[in-house]
Amino acid sequence: MAVTNRYVVITANIDGAPKESDFEVKCETISLLLEPGSNDIIVKNLYVSIDPYQLNRMKSQSSSQVYSTLAAAINPGEAIDAFGVAKVLVSGNPEFEKGDLVVGLIHWGDYSVIKQNGMLNKLDPMGFPLSYQISILGFSGLTAYAGFFELCKPKKGEKVFVSTASGSVGNLVGQYAKLFGCYVVGSAGSNEKVAMLKEKLGFDDAFNYKEEPDLKATLKRYFPNGIDIYFDNVGAEMQEAAIANMNTFGRVAVCGVISEYTNSGRKAAPDMIDVVYRRIKIQGFLAVDFLNVHADFISKTCDHLRAGEMQVLEDISVGVESIPSSLIGLFKGHNIGKKMVQLAEE
Repeated sequence: MAVTNRYVVITANIDGAPKESDFEVKCETISLLLEPGSNDIIVKNLYVSIDPYQLNRMKSQSSSQVYSTLAAAINPGEAIDAFGVAKVLVSGNPEFEKGDLVVGLIHWGDYSVIKQNGMLNKLDPMGFPLSYQISILGFSGLTAYAGFFELCKPKKGEKVFVSTASGSVGNLVGQYAKLFGCYVVGSAGSNEKVAMLKEKLGFDDAFNYKEEPDLKATLKRYFPNGIDIYFDNVGAEMQEAAIANMNTFGRVAVCGVISEYTNSGRKAAPDMIDVVYRRIKIQGFLAVDFLNVHADFISKTCDHLRAGEMQVLEDISVGVESIPSSLIGLFKGHNIGKKMVQLAEE
């Protein structure tokens, strides 16, 4: 027996903003019969994550390709791996059986063939929708949780600023911070998103950065007594403005710099004298740096969910053919919450 697998590839390296012509949907035939002794696992992909960092993998060169194995270069024409949820169809690996739900690295396609050394784990949905494993209980959630609690080490009552606050990570940072007892302001790119941050997620305040010509003055207005923690998802001018408004011993967690991914000439240039004399800590990080707190993250986040204390924001498109536009949309601010593509029903 065999199945037809549609999967997404890039047609050439992408060194600017991505566009539809940079992608192609290809087809291949996959046999559902394994060779004797094979340890391969064939899975039906259910949900796949769409993340801004994937664009750095598609560039002709990027430092991310050098310093993170999970951000290795993607070559034109080859299958693209991404975090996702799938169901086992055939298994030559004794640790997995047909019908198992799994989470880990799969492909931007209908099916994936996972080799023995593949990153895959059995999945217990714990009574939650499978999509939660991509959003709040996935790497977006771990990034928010670990970046805020482990790296920023908040104190109750501190003042927190979150950029791209309606995105997959930012919305969760804001929610964790509010639950912890901090004052939280977020920035977003539309008035609709600003209203959602305040009315649905409980941010103390929020603003549309597109309507603010002077970001330093804007942040001074929202934080007249200074910022203690800045969770940076955007880089560039927003990072400069936040650091200019930081308090002594402020902490900056640099999760991403999405504004710089599509414009190599656009770089953040904070005033380093401020950094020195205010003793500001600025640290970049990846979720995989904090796998040691994964169990605590899952336990506490599930408790919040069951108590109705956290909202889950998901932006779900359907079908392999929607993957390119889903990635492109991230860089145009189209998504609210975690962007993913549903490839099949469970």
